[in-house]
Amino acid sequence: MWLAHPTGHARGHLNPSFVNCVITAAAILIAMHTWLWVGGIYAVLSLITFAVYAWDKRAARLGAQRTPETTLHFLELVGGWPGALVAQRLMRHKNAKVSYQCVFWLIVAVHLAGWVAVLRSSPIM
Repeated sequence: MWLAHPTGHARGHLNPSFVNCVITAAAILIAMHTWLWVGGIYAVLSLITFAVYAWDKRAARLGAQRTPETTLHFLELVGGWPGALVAQRLMRHKNAKVSYQCVFWLIVAVHLAGWVAVLRSSPIM
């Protein structure tokens, strides 16, 4: 029986390698679930950041009140930097101001360094 010990003498006891496989599969499923949540959070924050960039671009064209750069940087910092990057490229917004770009790329570098650290310390990787 595949659940029994390989010698067949310990009937009713689970094979240790089977238990290890079940524990490993459970850990992988939990990790995948966590990564789906993280990806979802990044996606939602990126959509929000993209929308705020679009709103700010519209305000700039109309001469209306603008979104403060600190707000845009905050949204990038909390995880919306992918949406900000797409917005900068598609709308050509905030990509000419060097001081803004320096802070933006510093935020991206902090995120990437954080993910490298997380992945290097992960027992699965």
